[in-house]
Amino acid sequence: MAARTGEQFLRGLRDGRDLWVGGERVASIVDHPALSGAAHALAEIFDLQHGAAESCLMPDAATSEPINVSHLIPRSHDDLQRRHRCLERTAEYSVGLMGRTPDYLNVTFAGFAGRADEWAANGNERGADNLVDYQKKLRRADLSLTHTIVHTTINLAKGRYPVGFDPAQLHKVEDTEHGIVVRGSRVLATLAPFADELAVYPASPMPDADPRHALSFCVPMGTPGLTFICRDSVAMDTNRFDHPLSSRFDEQDALVIFDDVEIPRDRLFIDANLAAYNSVTRTSWQPNIMQQTMIRAQTKLEFAWGLASHMAEAVNVAKQPQTQGLLGEIAMYAEFARAAVHSAENAARDYGNGLWCCDDKPLMALRAALPTWFPRVTEIVRLIGSHNLLTTPARKALDDPRLRPLIDRYLPGVGVDAEERSRLFRLAWDFAGTALGSRNDQYERFYLGSVGRNLANMQVNYDRKRANRLMDRFLKEDLAPRGVPRLAAAQ
Repeated sequence: MAARTGEQFLRGLRDGRDLWVGGERVASIVDHPALSGAAHALAEIFDLQHGAAESCLMPDAATSEPINVSHLIPRSHDDLQRRHRCLERTAEYSVGLMGRTPDYLNVTFAGFAGRADEWAANGNERGADNLVDYQKKLRRADLSLTHTIVHTTINLAKGRYPVGFDPAQLHKVEDTEHGIVVRGSRVLATLAPFADELAVYPASPMPDADPRHALSFCVPMGTPGLTFICRDSVAMDTNRFDHPLSSRFDEQDALVIFDDVEIPRDRLFIDANLAAYNSVTRTSWQPNIMQQTMIRAQTKLEFAWGLASHMAEAVNVAKQPQTQGLLGEIAMYAEFARAAVHSAENAARDYGNGLWCCDDKPLMALRAALPTWFPRVTEIVRLIGSHNLLTTPARKALDDPRLRPLIDRYLPGVGVDAEERSRLFRLAWDFAGTALGSRNDQYERFYLGSVGRNLANMQVNYDRKRANRLMDRFLKEDLAPRGVPRLAAAQ
């Protein structure tokens, strides 16, 4: 199979997976009112790759079938630019609101396959071979993949990863004739209702953990023993006028329970090998995947700037100095994001084994800033929107023959009629004020790590050679007098 269409994607969701929303087991993801909007939005993304084939499709190296460019293993600057164009088209579809569109894990596994040598170290040669084979399957079958890489939070006083053996966390139970059995839990499987398969891999080292926790694999979502418990839905009905964003962009998040799940041996990438687990994502994982995450973030910031500017113009405050300052603040964030991505791509290099990734330094800085920028952007949208965010007639009110003339007369905007004004401020409220907006605000605060953790990582990992050189001039210079000062000589 080559790159799929939206219809093919929707058919693949009918697999009988054990997925729950609000205490109800979902019988049909495609038809469930909390999920159907996002399911069809993801289908539109699969169709998008065909409609934008020049940017989004390329021939598979082995079969010549058309596959998504996000599966590309970059070997040069040009490859990264090619991938950029595809990632940008995908991000624009959801204006950056969906952080886990399938291209995210396509890029991830392309990077893993590109550094198969790292995965083969520490006696993990078979796992590395399995991973390379799986990446070929992923791209040729055009699967939608979700992941669960965060250990379930039970007692953070013990740390973010298992210390010793913790039976509540995902672990290996036993070997079987065909693979291994695993048990335990993981979070946070974003896109779980709309994925074909589930990936487990290291998010960070866990040096004090029992080796039984050191696992990486992929399995179909309908695998027996897998249960997905989703958070409350923030999706609204499919009326795109009243709910332009929440009708389609709730990508969902889920707790994953592994109740004695058998993992086939050919789908195991790490099998209780702690040394391999603690090393495979140290070098190229973040520089590779941050190209996708930051293009998405830049897209969302530019959308927010356009949205806030349109709102200000609709009520004729765009030229007021205070409003210009607020709008300029969002523009500043968007430009910094664009510049960071541009700088990272231009300074890309070979990270080993011929895999080219972005320079991670500007992206690390952007990663540390975004958890504070995005909540501030939401605040600015609400400040500019003011009470206008709460005066937005619904589609049915606008269609009512008695109400429509009144709305047209008493609620127009500047340069827009009453319907356009309502549509604009409903869009802003869906972005900043609804349950979807609140979920996305929480997501942006933590999905790349907390502010404190990211700033600490900057301090620990940032290259200090030039900073030290600038300091050394003063700390190491000879402070002994060197003759008469020039000012005294002039006198």
